Amino acid sequence: MTVKTIEDATFKQETAQGVSITDFWATWCGPCRMQSPVLEALSDEIDHVKFVKMDVDENQEMPSEFGIRAIPTLLIQKDGEVVERLTGFHNKAQLADILAKYAK
Repeated sequence: MTVKTIEDATFKQETAQGVSITDFWATWCGPCRMQSPVLEALSDEIDHVKFVKMDVDENQEMPSEFGIRAIPTLLIQKDGEVVERLTGFHNKAQLADILAKYAK
């Protein structure tokens, strides 16, 4: 799997079912650029989670709706409901442990 880039218009559809993790990021953000390869690596290892990312400069509706004030912010959702919110860089082991709580 890879991390799919989504937009405001497709966010709810993309995260409505199952477990998803959305990376709210921006191209100018250093910690965001560190977070991306971690999510890419995890997306290859974890099948039961959908990995998506949203550029906050190009999409403002969803980040505003979720009150995203700092990036990177990772939202973990189960069937469209936010179950966990993480701000700042998280390493692969940390994210794997958190996502394991929502395994099917």
